[in-house]
Amino acid sequence: MRNTEQTSVGTQNPTRFDVHLSGARVAFGSADIFHDLDLTLKAGSFTCLLGPSGVGKSTLLRYLAGLVEGDVSGNITCSDGEILKNRVAYMAQQDLLLPWRTVRENVELGAVLRGERPDHKRAEQLIGQVGLTDAAHLRPAKLSGGMKQRAALARTLMEDRPVVLMDEPFSALDPVNRLRLQELAARVLRGKTVLLVTHDPLEALRLGDNVHVLSGTPATLQDAITPSGQSPREIADPDILAKQAELLRQLGAEIAS
Repeated sequence: MRNTEQTSVGTQNPTRFDVHLSGARVAFGSADIFHDLDLTLKAGSFTCLLGPSGVGKSTLLRYLAGLVEGDVSGNITCSDGEILKNRVAYMAQQDLLLPWRTVRENVELGAVLRGERPDHKRAEQLIGQVGLTDAAHLRPAKLSGGMKQRAALARTLMEDRPVVLMDEPFSALDPVNRLRLQELAARVLRGKTVLLVTHDPLEALRLGDNVHVLSGTPATLQDAITPSGQSPREIADPDILAKQAELLRQLGAEIAS
């Protein structure tokens, strides 16, 4: 499936550094969610993470964002020698739009909260890139679910961070809009370093350069599956269908155990 929008989209500031997670541990009480967990996010790559509910996918995402409370240890380093803090944009599963702010005001929210003057021109460009120019003045109550997700995506891109963390951002959408938003995300985030949590194997294989399954207690990462070609990939691609079967076997093995 191909998006029919004609607006040119894509990042102008590609990520130049790898992110290395080593010896990561998160525990709540006496229970380890994961420990000694290692993961590398390569510069400009799209990594997808699957696994059963409750295994720790969202916790790992929040760990990288610096949002986890609990017993936390491990190291996050960047290959350019800088720290990851303040270089991350986080997009939750819910759109989290403020109901009293318009689309444009929501897109500009980060700058406002930091006491900065919003870049109105950039906000308008991003709103156009996600196809919401005619809805920029509307509040969330007037938007469809897909439009809200587009607004949330524009708000995430407005931050222009080199690393983007996304927690099931398309899960509430109908199948057609989900495919369209996948396509849009693949194009607008190309060149950024992205970690996407999803329950959908086909979504992971359409978008991911590397696809990992998180499984077990404490959770561990299985070896990555690496689809060929550039995302967004066609859902009927024979290679994607073969790798989907492999990915389902990884997930099925966890369920069977």
